[in-house]
Amino acid sequence: MKRVLISTTSLISVLCAAQAFAEAAPSRDIAGLSQGEIVVTATRTPQRLYKVGSSITVLDIDAIESSQAVVVTDLLVQTPGVSMSRNGGAGGTTAVRIRGAETDQTVFVVDGVKVNDPSSPGGGYNAADLVIGDIQRIEILRGAQSTLWGSQAIGGVVNIVTAAPTKPFEVSGSAEGGSYATGYGRIGAGGASDRLDWRLAGSYYVSDGISTYVGGTEKDGYQNAGVSGRVRFVVTDEVSVDLRGLYTHAHNQFDGFPAPLFAFADTAEYSKTDQFVGYGGLNFDLLNGRLKNRVAFGYTEISRDNFNPDQIVTTRTFESRGRNKRWEYQGSLQIAEGWDAVFGAEHEKSSFRTASPSSFNANPTPALAHADITSGYAQVQGEVIAGLTLTGGLRYDDHATVGSRALGQAAAAWAVNNQGTVLRASFGQGFKAPTLYQLYSVYGNTALRPESANSWDAGVEQHFLGDALVLSATGFFRKTTNQIDFVSCPGANPLCLPGKFGVYDNIASTKAQGAELTGTAKVGDVTLQANYTLTDTENTSPGNANRGKDLARRPKHAANLWASYAWPMDVSTGVVVRYVGDAFDNAANSFVLKNYTLVDLHASWQIIENVEVYGRIENLFDEVYATTRNYGTQGRAAYAGVRAKF
Repeated sequence: MKRVLISTTSLISVLCAAQAFAEAAPSRDIAGLSQGEIVVTATRTPQRLYKVGSSITVLDIDAIESSQAVVVTDLLVQTPGVSMSRNGGAGGTTAVRIRGAETDQTVFVVDGVKVNDPSSPGGGYNAADLVIGDIQRIEILRGAQSTLWGSQAIGGVVNIVTAAPTKPFEVSGSAEGGSYATGYGRIGAGGASDRLDWRLAGSYYVSDGISTYVGGTEKDGYQNAGVSGRVRFVVTDEVSVDLRGLYTHAHNQFDGFPAPLFAFADTAEYSKTDQFVGYGGLNFDLLNGRLKNRVAFGYTEISRDNFNPDQIVTTRTFESRGRNKRWEYQGSLQIAEGWDAVFGAEHEKSSFRTASPSSFNANPTPALAHADITSGYAQVQGEVIAGLTLTGGLRYDDHATVGSRALGQAAAAWAVNNQGTVLRASFGQGFKAPTLYQLYSVYGNTALRPESANSWDAGVEQHFLGDALVLSATGFFRKTTNQIDFVSCPGANPLCLPGKFGVYDNIASTKAQGAELTGTAKVGDVTLQANYTLTDTENTSPGNANRGKDLARRPKHAANLWASYAWPMDVSTGVVVRYVGDAFDNAANSFVLKNYTLVDLHASWQIIENVEVYGRIENLFDEVYATTRNYGTQGRAAYAGVRAKF
């Protein structure tokens, strides 16, 4: 068996393939899914995989549970094209980048609601507080996807779906504990009947953590409590109502820059973050089910408050409130056999409020602003000849401040004559509207234009020996222009008016290109997966001192290898190896984040039909590494837990 394992590993390494994590793997790529499996993110409607021309990875419930991950980003980074940097341990500000795009150029969708933080300067989503909880499925769509998903979808889309009930009554839960005084527990219950489906779940995560400051001795702890729920009521065979909600409260300690030296050091500072995501939808079918309609309202609110107990007059140092209200209609029409259309309209109203109290001004006047954007989109997909599916779409957006924008997308997927070969190619345009902070803060510029991107990718997927070996390769390229950046004043920029400290302007442009190689191999009870991503980024901003240099915190090389063995008596063991190459920590490329390799061990035992015990060792060799300069990372850690389903 050892010889078989070594031989198969060598084969996968030579071919630079293998990912698609199967039942006991941390992720599953498009290469490892059944070609008939249904995905949603690529077309905003359920679609069979062999018809999808875009590059997508799916993390299903088996992959999520077998990974034993607690934080969602720890799963995302094991998929092709995704990188992450974090300011310290769990709960630290976390940036997720897809194919080298900015972190605020990635769209996160939770239970049908697009989430972002209008109060942050870039308007992106901080994924630090996103724990697994009751999540049942994650789809990662790579490439510019703004035609269907709107502003920010330049790098890609992460679609998160919480669990739906499948039995008249069911209960599931898990609990674990381990290093750094860490504890995690979750429980969920639900039921499904002919007319009513419901589910309610809660989770709690706590850890003493590590020092945020890499040279510090004081531990910075983290707590996260969350609850989610959903109800679906079937009024008639053609009409149903959906209600969904998710709430998270997080408390995170971090280090700052204390006076009088203002150097990064141990401090007693902490933050509190509250997130709410709500959704209400009415679904109704017409034309004997050929026309499916959805009218919905989505609401997100993110509140962030920072405190410094050592500050006099007031301990609060920052407060913000960001809200999004989105009304939408979406229709999907079966035009004819093999031909479908999806179309819709959206109206989004975003608002923010921020203030920075200090010892000099405990009650500063807050910054307030709001903006509206109205959108319409349409996409048609059809099988033009046997196995060849073409997709084309258009979108139009009208922003109340920056004006209108039209863009498009096209894709092709060709399943070649039942030969186990699938060819894919796509072109997509992306855009990102200026944020409220970039428009209306003291550094704002109401003349800003949206950021724009053109993205291409093409790939091939090959199945061998009845899916015992699956390989895929994808190449990609993206060019982004009109990118918004901060300009320090005084300077040559004409927007640097007297008294201005700085201003935002459309001065930047970037490009990214690379390749993603993935696959899977299964021999008897041995399963092997791996992926490799090459991401070559460049600052192409005209007249910029950093023109021609790499973008910060984008490793050029990244790879994941996973091997598992299913033993008798329902025992499974596995090893996960993650390699991240060198990256630069700053735009000037003057500081290098050294490459690192992390090795994790996993084991699980199904002691009875509905009860499983499991354990893992993370960072087995206690690797010292950094994803952000001067911020600490976790060393060797061990955890054990139990999960049950009834």
